[in-house]
Amino acid sequence: MTKAPWLTIIGIGEDGRAGLSPAALAALDRAEFVIGGARHLELAAPLSALTQVWPSPFTEGYPMVLARRGQPTCVLATGDPFHYGVGAELARLVPADEIVCHPQPSAFSLAAARLGWSLPDCDCVSLHGRALERIIPSLQPGARILALSWDGSTPGKLAELLKARGMCASTITVLEAMGGPRERIRTADAARFDMAGIDPLNTIAVEVVAPQGARVVPLTPGLTDSWFENDGQLTKAEMRALTLAALAPKAGELLWDVGLGAGSVGIEWCLRHPRNRCIGIEERPERAERARRNAQELGATALDIRIGQAPEALADLPAPDAVFIGGGASEPGVFDAAWTVLKPGGRLVVNAVTLETETLLGMLYAKHGGTMRRLALSRLEPVGGMHGWRAAMPVTQWVVTKP
Repeated sequence: MTKAPWLTIIGIGEDGRAGLSPAALAALDRAEFVIGGARHLELAAPLSALTQVWPSPFTEGYPMVLARRGQPTCVLATGDPFHYGVGAELARLVPADEIVCHPQPSAFSLAAARLGWSLPDCDCVSLHGRALERIIPSLQPGARILALSWDGSTPGKLAELLKARGMCASTITVLEAMGGPRERIRTADAARFDMAGIDPLNTIAVEVVAPQGARVVPLTPGLTDSWFENDGQLTKAEMRALTLAALAPKAGELLWDVGLGAGSVGIEWCLRHPRNRCIGIEERPERAERARRNAQELGATALDIRIGQAPEALADLPAPDAVFIGGGASEPGVFDAAWTVLKPGGRLVVNAVTLETETLLGMLYAKHGGTMRRLALSRLEPVGGMHGWRAAMPVTQWVVTKP
């Protein structure tokens, strides 16, 4: 049964009540309870309702909202509450037909309007409460990026990241407190970035200049091996490209990478789409730390590394959409543990280089079907003063889809 809307989510800008629509103002005036950040409540003043500043941690405020169910309640947010805002979280707790939302332009929309940029042609990312490195895949030649800052230190940190990746000539524009009397816009290139006193409420616009030699992450699977720090435990570029093709990632899917090694397969899975996630299992702490560094260098911030040995380390993990077993496939119980929880329609890929693992794959193929192929690769290498083909160990790959 549909309930009458009782929860109003209001996007408020730096111009406060003056920028609110008549419907939003009416909702504020009839509300019995209003919750928002301290800045939001100040911008919306005067308020006759009971007010509450969002607690820390933020999630402790949700029960306060739900306790008011059926009573006129307002949540204040910045700009568009459903664009990296609180709106989506509240909609997971409250049915949409019980919510009315009055959005205002998002920081992205305001920044694009100030700069004359086409918003659909920009990469829009949030660095608020998130790792700075998540912007790395977007650092492509000629890209225009709009990024929400965590605080006033974010623009300087981003300038250092751009310099470290050889993109010193990139232009950084910092847009502070847009839409209000404190609005300020300043521009500098990454190499000479020295802005002081940046308002914590800021959005960063980047025009990327990436000359030859800059560390730009290619968009293709099978990144050159040199991208990955490793101790030899690495799925090589050509094999990695074929493995990614076999895993067939789709947007928003979760991969288990069992026997993570240098993390190359899990990292490239995450790079295929911003919503892709990977849980990597690695029993050796030094390899896990190396994989963590590789993920940071490539901006694969959705790689979650667990130190442990399969199959025990697989217990209680969220069910995967795909599984890659690059090491430890011959250990008792590893395949069964992964296969049991793999979602229907999920893909499982095992690469084997030893006769013992290859024998096991033959038995699994006879029982579960799928496809098998043997992949042999040779690379041209120096032989004295000349060159010859050096063969890598052949890899037997089994690919199976769970019914």
